[in-house]
Amino acid sequence: MSRPRTAKLALFESNVICEYIEDTQGGAKLHPQDPLQRRSIAPGWSSAPTILSELWGLETTGDPAVFETKRKAVAAKFAQVEKTLGAGPFFAGKDFSLVDAVFAPIFRYFDVFDELIDLSVFADTPKVRAWRKALAQRPSVRAAVGPDYPQLLHAFLVRHDAHMLKLAA
Repeated sequence: MSRPRTAKLALFESNVICEYIEDTQGGAKLHPQDPLQRRSIAPGWSSAPTILSELWGLETTGDPAVFETKRKAVAAKFAQVEKTLGAGPFFAGKDFSLVDAVFAPIFRYFDVFDELIDLSVFADTPKVRAWRKALAQRPSVRAAVGPDYPQLLHAFLVRHDAHMLKLAA
């Protein structure tokens, strides 16, 4: 008896891809096992794409007004994330989760930006600052990019004639 052919499926959404890998590859889990805790990471996960879209404008614009609008928008998004964070050190508590894996590269941008200028994005978010620090201390986060990352990001800012470079000068 032959097996029925299954249709080929494509996964195209990042969260779904991560869940599929987690479910099929074994190893460390990035989602809490408790169903309620697993669902509670949704607010953090849904904040990441909006922060990234605002961040894109913040780093690529040469226009001072657009820059300030994006800077305020990013700060406001992180203020919302601040409200969802618990005791930490990570988003879902003591265990590193998918939300942490998504936000670690976002915070890495700010590691470079902080060397250039004080954007005051995290001024009113002590939990986000603590979370950012905890993520930066993880070996997996530190090893995710090469030592030339700051120079590459700076070159990107130069290519886009980024307003933040003008402020830093």
